[in-house]
Amino acid sequence: MFQTTSFTTLIVGVFVVYVLHTCWVMYGIVYTKPCENPKLENCINPYLAGKPRLQLSIYTALRPNADGGHTLIHEEEDFDVETKFERIVNVSLPKKTCKNGTLYAMVFLHQAGMSPWQDPRQVHLVSQLTTYMIPKPPEVSLISGEEAEQLKRKPKGGDPAVDRPVSHWRSRLTLNVVSEDFIFDRDFLPSDVHRYLRVFQNGKKRVYLPLLFVDELSNRVKDLMEINSTSTELPLTISYDTISLGKLRFWIHMQDAVYSLQQFGFTEKDADEIKGIFVETNLYFLALTFFVAAFHLLFDFLAFKHDISFWKQKKSMVGMSSKAVLWRCFSTIVIFMYLFDEQTSLLVLIPAGVGSMIEVWKVKKAFKIQVIWKGVKPTFIFGKSDESERRTVEYDTLAMKYLSYLLYPMSLILSLMVSFLTGVYAFGFLFMLPQLFVNYKFKSVTHLPWKAFMYKAFNTFIDDIFAFIITMPTSHRLACFRDDVVFLVYLYQRWLYPVDKTRMNEYGLSYNEEEKPKGKSHKD
Repeated sequence: MFQTTSFTTLIVGVFVVYVLHTCWVMYGIVYTKPCENPKLENCINPYLAGKPRLQLSIYTALRPNADGGHTLIHEEEDFDVETKFERIVNVSLPKKTCKNGTLYAMVFLHQAGMSPWQDPRQVHLVSQLTTYMIPKPPEVSLISGEEAEQLKRKPKGGDPAVDRPVSHWRSRLTLNVVSEDFIFDRDFLPSDVHRYLRVFQNGKKRVYLPLLFVDELSNRVKDLMEINSTSTELPLTISYDTISLGKLRFWIHMQDAVYSLQQFGFTEKDADEIKGIFVETNLYFLALTFFVAAFHLLFDFLAFKHDISFWKQKKSMVGMSSKAVLWRCFSTIVIFMYLFDEQTSLLVLIPAGVGSMIEVWKVKKAFKIQVIWKGVKPTFIFGKSDESERRTVEYDTLAMKYLSYLLYPMSLILSLMVSFLTGVYAFGFLFMLPQLFVNYKFKSVTHLPWKAFMYKAFNTFIDDIFAFIITMPTSHRLACFRDDVVFLVYLYQRWLYPVDKTRMNEYGLSYNEEEKPKGKSHKD
């Protein structure tokens, strides 16, 4: 009665539902239902609508509740909510902070001419100006030898204190205030804004004080400064700008997400990469990035699935370059290890790891390797090739012979100029060429896994976009554009050598037979 739903269709359906659900959630975050009639009792009106005179005051304290005293470091007497600014102030550090202690900033927005400690209509937030992180090791110049004497003076057993987190100074403090005169509906008050909302009764009206926000996402690792016992004064950049209500709600959710990741064991560097995506990217471009990332993961999964299906059914290596398969396995593993060592984004690292395992399995299939275990000792048995496969090997060897004329000079140059990994990236491009030569000799491309190839092709062009968004080494970024050239040549060969629908493939089936429906025939 019903056609069987394929696994691919099921996955694509789940993906579409996930994307639609995410869009709905994002819409619920950035959209807040306003109060339609400001005169109703359930409406909460903005305090800023009355254009009050405000003052911004910033204090430092050793404790978040200011027990033990506080110090004024900056104040804006004629604070204009609509005017953004940036100030650099020098902050004197208490002795406890210099001795691996902490320091807090207390930001007050209050009525002008009144002390924030006595103003009943003030709003304030507390932000930590210090954080703990393992200090960077001293850099050593291999050319000039600088810092070498410093390292020699260190004990050979190493100093365990070096691996201990020490206090670092956050040199930036970013503040925001919601400037729009938004009227909240008490029945539809967002839970994320509720903790920042202070409401008081003004006659018959309920009024909320300005929404003050400290942007913790702007605190980046590159801005941190190590605090030592000799540090007496450090600079602090205070930045202020307005923020929309929708962006404020989005930023609150992102800060909570980063904080949750840190509670689950994410390091400061891992959290910093996530912060960089939000802080250094336009929100509209960020939304586009999300959809591109989602499709990238979908195409990765589908490419892996069809690649495995193709190689699982493949019984012959006719028309396939075995040397290209072997090199692709080697280079994929080396690149994965390099990406892992460089602590690349998981969006790049996880597909690279899965691809490495698949490439190892494909080498086993390509060379017909059987592993027989005798206790803990494995024995490898290689299968024999038939006449058609030997012909493919001849073309593959001939292609490598022509390629060696370019390969050997490049090996000499790269060994003198660049690293081993850069050579892997460069040779990865060259070792894609034998397959093109084999296709040319056979005048056919039917032996290639085209479904997996097309998904990989889509991902290659997506990688071109991600090369400038996701954190990755420069070598891997250039490799994304390298693959474009080979894929375009493959597409040209696909057009040049059309499929002969009457010819049998290696499974003994023709194209027309493969396209026949598997269900029972019936009369209309």
